[in-house]
Amino acid sequence: MRLTTKGRFAVTALLDIAIRHGNGPVALADISERQRISLSYLEQLFAKLRQRKLVDSVRGPGGGYCLAKGLDEVSVADIILAVDEPIDSTQCGGKENCLGDSKCMTHDLWAKLNEIIFDYLGHVTLKRLVEEQSQRELQRELQREQAVVKLYDMREAAF
Repeated sequence: MRLTTKGRFAVTALLDIAIRHGNGPVALADISERQRISLSYLEQLFAKLRQRKLVDSVRGPGGGYCLAKGLDEVSVADIILAVDEPIDSTQCGGKENCLGDSKCMTHDLWAKLNEIIFDYLGHVTLKRLVEEQSQRELQRELQREQAVVKLYDMREAAF
């Protein structure tokens, strides 16, 4: 499967919004700055995400985008498909014409891989990604606190 920047950026941008879920609309300019994604590219992606009803837009001051569904209702597969990103490892795009008029010897292998990937991405929700991100943040904070305590202990031992 070739996952291009279109799919990766769409997932990243929606995760950015999901992390801020409940705090009002998120401006694309803010996502662009935080995630280092071109604003014009985000605008193109969000037009598709809005069309597929994954996000809602809010106009005016303080406007931006928010999720149109709950965190547990949006999967990574939903996001990737919404931006027209194919989840396909086959050479023929699933048409079974790898060798002109027939499928190649490994077509079924790649088609099965497509199913497994799609099934996996279909089970990974924004809720799960937000929870995993929160856990990583907690671990980083704990590591920072432990480093400060260690420095303090070293300083105290020196005196």
